[in-house]
Amino acid sequence: MTWKQRLAHWINEFEEIAIATLLGLMTAITFANVVARYVFHSGILWGLEATTYLFAWLVLFGASYAVKTTAHLGVDALVNVLPPRVQKTVALVAVAACVVYAGMLLYGGWEYWFKFYGKLSFLEAEDVPFPGWLQQLVGLTEDGEPLYENLPRYIPYFILPFGMALLLLRFLQAGWRIWKGEQRLVIASHEADDLLEDLEEDIAEHPDLLDIEPDVPQEKR
Repeated sequence: MTWKQRLAHWINEFEEIAIATLLGLMTAITFANVVARYVFHSGILWGLEATTYLFAWLVLFGASYAVKTTAHLGVDALVNVLPPRVQKTVALVAVAACVVYAGMLLYGGWEYWFKFYGKLSFLEAEDVPFPGWLQQLVGLTEDGEPLYENLPRYIPYFILPFGMALLLLRFLQAGWRIWKGEQRLVIASHEADDLLEDLEEDIAEHPDLLDIEPDVPQEKR
């Protein structure tokens, strides 16, 4: 396995683990908040804000992962009636537009996040507390007090440039696969095509499935 293949494998694993972790954290926090509210008549003050941040991270991670798995929806009624060469050209033009769009989002996301990392670094989340072990990483004041009481906003907002960078990478990879003929479109394939592919794989793995005789009901005497 080359270093490029190892890097691609690591990115794939990172995305999948991140998506599963974010979804699990959202579920755990929401469940704990419901139990605290209806059983103990209390609540997690920072629960709603934390799940909002986690959901934003989940959406942006999912956007890039959906490009990899061709899970984004689209309309291909016109593309399907075009000749194969024209289809490839149209797909490459679409990918180029997506690359430009992702690049613009990356630039805007970086500019927006960098403001919170720089001159607006004093802004904090409304309720989400800042863990003590992270306090040691950002340092303390001259008096030895923590710099932040709540989570600084530049931490959850970092998903804006990071997520857009992943999205841009996925579009570039999709364009390369289309150029090499390994992929036809960026959008999701039809459900019927997916079912046929699954059926062909099942038949290839279990050829004896074709030998099954259909049940014919016996005629009533």
